[in-house]
Order: sequence, then C-alpha cells, then structure tokens
Amino acid sequence: MSADHLSWARDREGSLGPSAELDTGVPTAARVYDVMLGGKDNYAADRAVAEASLAVMPELKEIALHNRAILHRVVRYLAADEGITQFLDLGSGLPTAMNTHEVAQQANPQARVVYVDVDPIVLAHGRAILANDANTRVATADIRQPREVLDHPDARGLIDFDQPVCVMLCGILHHLLDEEDPQGIVDTLREAVAPGSFFFITNFTRLGDAPESVELERVLLSQLGTGRVRTPAELARFFTGLELLTPGVVPLPLWRPDTPVTDATSTAARFMTGGVARKP
Repeated sequence: MSADHLSWARDREGSLGPSAELDTGVPTAARVYDVMLGGKDNYAADRAVAEASLAVMPELKEIALHNRAILHRVVRYLAADEGITQFLDLGSGLPTAMNTHEVAQQANPQARVVYVDVDPIVLAHGRAILANDANTRVATADIRQPREVLDHPDARGLIDFDQPVCVMLCGILHHLLDEEDPQGIVDTLREAVAPGSFFFITNFTRLGDAPESVELERVLLSQLGTGRVRTPAELARFFTGLELLTPGVVPLPLWRPDTPVTDATSTAARFMTGGVARKP
C-alpha cells in the first residue's frame, strides 16, 4: 500500500471520489497507511483492511516504512542542498510524525508545505495538527483533476508557482488506473511549475511475470482498492521531460541511503520503486 497516500471514499453510486461526510466506517488509503506506520489516526475499518492486506503480504508494513524513509531523505536533500522552500505533497495522507513539513522546516524554518488529499478526515485532522504553523496548509482536492489542485486557494495562497517547487507523488500514482491518465496528470503538473522544480515519485513495482507474482498483485490490490502495479520502465516514463537525479529510478532503500543497505533483494526492498527529477 503505501498510500502515502490516496484516500478514496465511495459515494452512494459506488464511484470513486471525495466524500462530503466524515464516514469513519469507510476505509481510506490515508488511514490504512497510518495503521502501517503505527499511527493512531485511524478507525476499525482501516485496521481491518490493514490486517487483511498484511495477511496477503506481511512485508507491507516494512514497505510503508521504506516509503516514509525515502520521503525524509528526499525532502531533507531538496531543502538543505537544493534550496527548495516549497513542497506540494499530493495524496499526502495524514500529517503524522516527521512528515514533510517537519523535515523541510528542520533544514529551513521558512519552508512552506501544502498537503493535498481527497479524504476529508485528512483535512479535519491536519488542520487541527497544523493550526499553529503558518507555513503549512491542508487542502481537500482530487489529483485526478490537477488543474483544480493547482488552482486551489490553499495551494495558491502559500505556493508561488513562478518559483521552484517540489511536487511530491509519493505512493499515490499506483492508486490510479491507466484509463485515469496518470501520465496526463504528471504532464499537467510538470507544465505548471517553474524551471528548477523537482518531482518526487514512488510506485508499487512489478517484481516479475511469474504467476505467483501476478496473483500477489491482484489479491493485494483487491484489498487496497483500485490500483496498478507498474514496472520500473513504466515508472520511468512519468519522468519524461525531466532530468533524473542519480541514482535514477531504483528500489526505495537504494535512493541515497543514509546507512549501508544490507539486503536489496527482499520483496520489501523491491516492491516500491522511486526517483527524483528536476525540471530543466
């Protein structure tokens, strides 16, 4: 799952989209991810999905931790070394401990972060948590409508899109089917931001074409909801028109690790792939 983080809720017709009500009986990816990270901002429905998913793939909790760890490394690097002071965290999930704003503001107290998620509970919890942080906002929007995200008052009120920004799509694109045009979403975002901006993307990764691997993907996604596991080559296409930073598109633990990686061959290490790229 990573979800860092798409939080889909189903409306009365069963279609995907933002829910107008805080229905704690409907699990969301944001809160299931919170369960995986050991958080407390979740409900029985979310814990049930987390338990069912872990039964299919026990490594999911470790994968979620890898996803959070690369987020820390990427945000710290961009804020401290590249001078990025603006972060647009799309499909952000709940702003749990050591999330984007905390990491960025450790490097630069003036760093500004806008969290965007479709789950209204993220908005409610996030505003309460971030009430005293003038440089951080939470917006409810659907990334399948990228222009609406970019034009959201909370995004426009805090981020200057004429200056470089880090666009974070950390564990969210794998919740979108190909027919929902994730490439088009990334292209729209790329065209909207200034040169010198960065894109940070992670995605569930196909481990192989063996029947057991394909079946694992099918069962896992049936637990987590709509989604699409992609090959590293498919993920690399999201970076079209951008300049990939070294080491490129790699399993999450291998992106500029803080400590030596002792096992890069496990399912937990390989099941998510990611990278960072600069807009020239």
